[in-house]
Amino acid sequence: MLCRELNRGKCKTYLVACEETRAALLIDPVKDKVERYLAVLAYLRCTLELVVDTHTHADHRTGAWDLRALTDAQVVMHRRAPAPDVDRHVEDGDRIALGRLVLGVLYTPGHTPDGISLYAGDRVFTGDTLLIHGTGRADFAGGDPGAQYDSITQRLFVLPDETLVLPAHDYRGHSQSTIGEERRCNPRLVGRSRDAYVALMNDLGLPLPENIQEALQANQSAIEDASISFPSLAQLSQVRQLTPHEVHARMASASPPFLLDVREPEEFRGELGHVAGSVLVPLRELPAQTDRLGAARDRDVIVVCRAGVRSATAAAILTGSGFERVWNLKGGMLDWNDARLPVER
Repeated sequence: MLCRELNRGKCKTYLVACEETRAALLIDPVKDKVERYLAVLAYLRCTLELVVDTHTHADHRTGAWDLRALTDAQVVMHRRAPAPDVDRHVEDGDRIALGRLVLGVLYTPGHTPDGISLYAGDRVFTGDTLLIHGTGRADFAGGDPGAQYDSITQRLFVLPDETLVLPAHDYRGHSQSTIGEERRCNPRLVGRSRDAYVALMNDLGLPLPENIQEALQANQSAIEDASISFPSLAQLSQVRQLTPHEVHARMASASPPFLLDVREPEEFRGELGHVAGSVLVPLRELPAQTDRLGAARDRDVIVVCRAGVRSATAAAILTGSGFERVWNLKGGMLDWNDARLPVER
């Protein structure tokens, strides 16, 4: 196995390739370094087959979509990833073949709901779940320090002590650690119970990353159109949420809500299906289509997407456009399907 860290900075991107077939994948690429990645691939005579984002990044724009457009590589993310156009969704226990290599998928949520780690024999790529002598913050929307503690202690710390730890970020100049070292020495984890870890992470008070709004919204939606004005984090936090069962109950009422699906057309028709009676207006088209939805201004509006993230953005946009009775389907069509509620395909 050929393995190289390409960025030499706080954000880590890893090249993994099969030395025999020269098939390659990139883990957590950064948008503004795409040309560098392509040059390294050419120098090493490798063919990029897969691009894996271990989670939806909030501190930089992903390079996944650019790399796919330039190389026809497939984009791989967890099933809970909110972005459209992911070519392959993976879950815990899945295996990713790369030439003669096989990488195992570990579902490690906590930093984000869609966090994964990739286990490749003697090393594990831990995303922002487990860092070197630290852990990824868990205070973004969807973050869960309890789930993160479980991911680390029950999924990562059960790996052999000598397993190399290769995280997606490092802020102290480290390049790698081992599972054994982190189990013995990680200051956020050693000697702490789950409750104590949750209390610690909830009290960190870290500043938000610069340009978080620009990076997070683009990564969640895969929308590059700079003319779209995304809502602020404060506006997003005010969006009202309904569970799938609550939405289903409202649909059976005397005054059923207007269901607005903001996914892409292929998603609307795809494996998750759609809720009967919902109207499709992709998020990228919504700002220019609010007038078309004028008849719904006096009705309850429930917005739907894959994972409940893009729909929260759409709900905030509608609220800012004068719609007063707007809710978001929490967990999106993923939770709707998991609840075994009816869908149309």
